[in-house]
Amino acid sequence: MTIKLFDNQLFAELDEKAASSPRRRSNYNIHQEPDAAVQRLFITLYPDSYVRPHKHLQSDKWEFFLMITGEVAFLLFDEQGVCKERYHLSANGDVKGLEIPPGVWHTVVPLQQPATFFEVKQGPYIPLDDKGFASWAPEEGVNEVPAFLARLKNIEPGQAIN
Repeated sequence: MTIKLFDNQLFAELDEKAASSPRRRSNYNIHQEPDAAVQRLFITLYPDSYVRPHKHLQSDKWEFFLMITGEVAFLLFDEQGVCKERYHLSANGDVKGLEIPPGVWHTVVPLQQPATFFEVKQGPYIPLDDKGFASWAPEEGVNEVPAFLARLKNIEPGQAIN
């Protein structure tokens, strides 16, 4: 087995790739194959990166998040797009991570600066079967995304997104 090291150079490269990506994000997979039983990756998001609210459809697909740098709002929703819970995760704060169970509508919203987190989830990764997107949230790349993302940054529990 080869030891894998995760140094500041890796995180600087993730940041650089995210800055120049049209989606304003990048990831580094630690697992070797999409069919790995455990998926482990680092993800960097810029504040204008949009992660469409979604849920994982399989009953065993939990997700674990741990902040490395920056801060994010981690939002949980009901079926109609009402914010149920909002967690402030920060690499330098009291709450640095969380784990969510399967079947929960969620999104992660980077706040004032780029944010990098470590994600662990159960594999395998099957793109067609991985997640269901919220019908009340715009698709990536459409004109409504910037205004929707601004609402996500400020939404509080009990408020509907639309």
